[in-house]
Amino acid sequence: MRLAWSSERTTTEIVKAYYEQALALLLRTTSHLILSDHGQRVPLLPEAQSWLTTNWIPRAISQARACHCAIVEGANPMHRLSTQSVVSAAPLVLYSSGSILLPRPKPGC
Repeated sequence: MRLAWSSERTTTEIVKAYYEQALALLLRTTSHLILSDHGQRVPLLPEAQSWLTTNWIPRAISQARACHCAIVEGANPMHRLSTQSVVSAAPLVLYSSGSILLPRPKPGC
């Protein structure tokens, strides 16, 4: 699944709705892979960051068996800080490969 973001500022509720649609699609398909292209996205609000790490990411892993997520970071330094905040708090073991952050695959995934 590829998540593409616009450069417009969005509310936390819109971010939640977008990710809920993504989770619903993951649940309906056999895909366990996510590519989130943040090239144009503005930094997420702190509330959205917290919701992602404490709510959506754990559900994507447990319910949809999401096992790989690649993030293409934007050029904005504030965006990178926002992304790193989510990634560092996420319930995944991550390693960096250039501008893409990848979780280490779970066994059997």
